[in-house]
Amino acid sequence: MAFLSIQLDLDGIDADTAEAACFAAGALAVTFTDRRDDAILEPAPGELRLWPATRLDATFAQDAASAQLLAALAATIGIAIERFTVTHVADRAWEREWLRDFHAMRFGRRLYVCPAHERVDAADAIVVTLDPGLAFGTGTHATTALCLEWLDGHLAAGASVIDYGCGSGILAIAAARLGAARADAFDIDPQALVATRDNALTNGVTDRIFVHDDPGTLPAAADVVLANILSGPLIELAPRLGALVRPGGSLVLAGLLASQADDVIAAYRPWVALCRAAQRDGWQLLAGDRHPAGR
Repeated sequence: MAFLSIQLDLDGIDADTAEAACFAAGALAVTFTDRRDDAILEPAPGELRLWPATRLDATFAQDAASAQLLAALAATIGIAIERFTVTHVADRAWEREWLRDFHAMRFGRRLYVCPAHERVDAADAIVVTLDPGLAFGTGTHATTALCLEWLDGHLAAGASVIDYGCGSGILAIAAARLGAARADAFDIDPQALVATRDNALTNGVTDRIFVHDDPGTLPAAADVVLANILSGPLIELAPRLGALVRPGGSLVLAGLLASQADDVIAAYRPWVALCRAAQRDGWQLLAGDRHPAGR
């Protein structure tokens, strides 16, 4: 089947209204993208925020997207039909298209994230097999890469790890592959929990990966706690995440911009003396050890 892609730069148009109009007109899918590479926004729990310059892309079956449909869609949204950009899209094996540009990546000295269709031949390689999916985390984003490099360089064999906001489970699974005795993964997104379980099975570490949908079921303390989320939630979670690290254990935080680091460091000062451990593409990794008991 061939498809038509109808694109619209929102520029003042209500996103919910435009999306609903597209689905009502028979769209098979609607996506929103950033057309200007603006910084990621920080949504509150349950909130969807879009970029300042957002583009809507609606996919229709080719025989459904007639000139009459475009005119009706423009009228419903309240815009001129000329604001639409219409592109013909040939049918493809979309899963293969998605994987085509995803190749094995090395993090640190020996840790690799590799799609199932490739192999890593390095003699001392420790490989996490992971294909792109719906849950965040493949190593392609700078914040995930920073965490993976920290694990490769610092994780001790036999350590216990908590991955708070696990996404695809990549950090917990990497920790297990690097020799962690136990890795507990928590996320509020059900899709992330499914992805983490599936990826743990693929990598043969289900005996050491424990998946949680309730933070109250996490272990009382771990040797290493990682949280690759945004700066706002990191600051709000400081008491919880600080308490999850055993005295002398390590806290590793990512998902924040370099300009946000001072605020996050200050929030964790009662528990951990965080330092700016690494930076990439404007994103900052913070790491530090929890104060000894009694401080």
